[in-house]
Amino acid sequence: MTALLLLLAYLVGALPLGHLLAQRRGVDLRTASPYTLGLESALKRLGLWTLLLSFLLDFLKGYLPLLLGRALGLGLGELLALGVAAYLGHLYPVFFRDPWPLRAKGAGVLLGVLAALPLPPAWGMVPVALALTLYALTGYASLAALALPLGLFLVLLGGYAPREKLLGLLLFLLALWRYKENLGRILEGTEPKLGDPLPLPSERQVVCAFLIHPLTVEDFWQSPRFRWMRPLVRLGLLKQAWMERLAELFRPMKVGEVRGVRTADGREVLCHLISAPLLPHQIKAKPDLAVKRAIQGARLAKELGATVVGLGAFWSVVGEKGLRVQEAVPGIEVTNGGAYTAGTVRAAIPQILAHFAQSGKDLKRTTAAVVGANGVVAFGIARQIAPYVGKLILVGRDPERLSRAAESLRRNLERKGEAPEIAVTTDIGAIREADLVFTATSDPNPVIYPEHVKPGAWIYDEGVPPDVHESVREVPGVRVIPGGVVRLPGQARATLDLHFGAPDQVPACLAETMILAAEGAFERKSLGGEVKGENIQFFVERAEALGFKVVE
Repeated sequence: MTALLLLLAYLVGALPLGHLLAQRRGVDLRTASPYTLGLESALKRLGLWTLLLSFLLDFLKGYLPLLLGRALGLGLGELLALGVAAYLGHLYPVFFRDPWPLRAKGAGVLLGVLAALPLPPAWGMVPVALALTLYALTGYASLAALALPLGLFLVLLGGYAPREKLLGLLLFLLALWRYKENLGRILEGTEPKLGDPLPLPSERQVVCAFLIHPLTVEDFWQSPRFRWMRPLVRLGLLKQAWMERLAELFRPMKVGEVRGVRTADGREVLCHLISAPLLPHQIKAKPDLAVKRAIQGARLAKELGATVVGLGAFWSVVGEKGLRVQEAVPGIEVTNGGAYTAGTVRAAIPQILAHFAQSGKDLKRTTAAVVGANGVVAFGIARQIAPYVGKLILVGRDPERLSRAAESLRRNLERKGEAPEIAVTTDIGAIREADLVFTATSDPNPVIYPEHVKPGAWIYDEGVPPDVHESVREVPGVRVIPGGVVRLPGQARATLDLHFGAPDQVPACLAETMILAAEGAFERKSLGGEVKGENIQFFVERAEALGFKVVE
């Protein structure tokens, strides 16, 4: 009989009652969870009665199986097992799929289990008192919810049987695992709490999200939720390979925010920073996993209330440069940021050429090199600078494709009477001849080292991660200019170091995400490999009007 009751408890816990309620009322609970948005913001989006009724249904899922068990004369141990089964069903339902129809953490289920247990009244109030105290002291609803199973476990430590203590611990550990994302956000200072509701999209306030990833192992330690692992790695107790394999198991999580962005017309922009902690070489080596995590990141962005999500760094090239992500998550706009990135390059090149000429150099006698010329951005640079220089070296990995592109460029320039000498190569060492170097690759590691660089050369680095190794700055007279960097309007700052020089400086692809959210011109988003000239011009013009400035 106990086995049948356990199965029944699990099946009751697995019922998607809150999901069905939301469907009947035309509300998507995935975008209104109080554990994602904060209780106050969820109330604004759902309404008091919908939220209370959803909570009551969860309460009954925990309460009724145990009530039946009590009526059949089960003891405390068996009832605790029923409670674990009901909560397990709520967390991991039989209709397991991605995305799950349930997103609530199950505080109502936990409270229902507690209410049905035959504990002395004084002891039974301990978990509730602990939860209310933590909520009052911290303002975090997630800590209050975790206090329910924790308080129960503490009560069971006082004279109850080992089996009951073990089941109480298991219930707490299940809840701890379910709330791990909230605990991580508390450590990072981005978890909504009482009196601090999350901004929701409005006429004067827009919400977007941006998907990032660690560029190096050191970036893992920026997040307090992973920082405890750092001494283990340094002591050799945790190998980097193990850490990378562990990171592949993590779903995307919110790790920070870009705050304080205020456009020239007075609107505020909040950007959630979402990370799936895969290093660049993992994203390139496991494309199917990368697409899956990008899709999950877009879904999380939607839950956080974002209208658009940008794909940063190596996320921008997964899934056919965002096309598959958009197809999988049609409820949110997806952009890879290519249009405004190209726009910042287009705006920066004339300035660089002018400053170079003002330094006393004759452009018509200058040799320039473009690294990564098989790519859209880099070849766009080649087309832009070719009329002004004496010789152009194109460096890429596909010699046949590069030769065809160079021949097409040469013919176009000859018709205008502006053709320089054009050379193509796969040897990065060829750039040592160049006085001007422009680089824009998708390589996860630096590709330009001191032995490749001519003393006194100017290098414009559009790569993310950077294509130029730090040691190149030690070459006499070399000037390295970061590309695609935008200064945000207002008193902007990112809660994480995005590696763009200052808290208010971000990559152009992130700026494009913000501009899309502010303007609502989602037909201008960048998807796939094609970048339309009209979209590039749109972002250049709107960025200037809204107060976004290209860092030169």
